[in-house]
Amino acid sequence: MIAEFLSYGFVQRGLAAGSLVAASCALLGVFLVLKRLSLIGDGMSHVCLTGVAVALLTSANPVYMSVPVVVLSSLGIMKITQKFKIYGDAAIGIVSAAGLSVGLLITALAGGFNTDLLGYLFGSILTVSRDEALLCGILLAAVLAGLFFFYRDLTSACFDEPFARTRGVPVRAVNTALVVVTSVAVVLAFKVVGIFLISALLIIPPVSALLISRTFKQVLWLSAAFGVGSVWAGVYLSFLFNIPSGATIILVNLLFLAGAYIYSKTGGLHAR
Repeated sequence: MIAEFLSYGFVQRGLAAGSLVAASCALLGVFLVLKRLSLIGDGMSHVCLTGVAVALLTSANPVYMSVPVVVLSSLGIMKITQKFKIYGDAAIGIVSAAGLSVGLLITALAGGFNTDLLGYLFGSILTVSRDEALLCGILLAAVLAGLFFFYRDLTSACFDEPFARTRGVPVRAVNTALVVVTSVAVVLAFKVVGIFLISALLIIPPVSALLISRTFKQVLWLSAAFGVGSVWAGVYLSFLFNIPSGATIILVNLLFLAGAYIYSKTGGLHAR
C-alpha cells in the first residue's frame, strides 16, 4: 500500500512541497511563538484570501498574486505597531479583519465560492505544481541560510530585545525580515493545509518541541521534524481513508502535541 501511495507523481510532489513548507513554518514558528507573534500566521492567512480572490477574478496565479499582498500586509503590521505604539496582536487583528473583509467582497464580485477557492480555503496538497514545489524548496533554503548566518542576531532579538539593541543587533530589521519571510511561508502553505489552518503549522510543532527539548537548537530541529512528520503521516492517512489532507495533517500535529505534553508530564525530561 505504501509503495503504491508513493508511486504517484502528484503524491511525490505534494509530499516534497508539504515537507519543505512544513519545515520552514516550524522553524519560523519557534521565533514567532517565543516573540508572542504566533497569531501572525492566522492574520496573514486571512489576508491570503484577498490575494486568492483577486487571482480568481483576474485569472492570475493565486500564489504569485498573494505573495505581494501578504508581504505588504505584514509590513503594514510592523508599521502600525511602531507608529501607533500598540501591541503586535492588535495590529495583526486590524490587518486580518481588513484582509478578510476585502477578500470576501472580491469573492462576491468574482461570483462567490467555487471549487477552486474551496481548495485554497481547506487545502489541496496533491494539486501542488512542480513550480510551487520548487518555490517551497527556495523558501526552506532561505530560512536555513538565515539561521546559519544570523543565528545570534535572531536569538538575541527573540529573547531580549533591549539587550540585543545594546549589542548592536538591528532588531527592527530582524523583526521585519522574520515577518516578511513568514508571509511568504504562509502563502506557500495554503495549498498544503488551507488558508484557515495555516497558523497551526506555525504554532503547534514549535509548542510540541518546546515541551520536550532541553536546548534551543533542539527545539528548532524537533519542531521541523514534527512539522515534516505530520505532513507525511497526514497525507498517507488522508489517502488511505479518503479524508481531507489539510485537516488530517493538523490532527496529526495535535497528536504530536498531546504526546509531547504527556511525555513532559510523566517524567520524560527528568529521566534523561
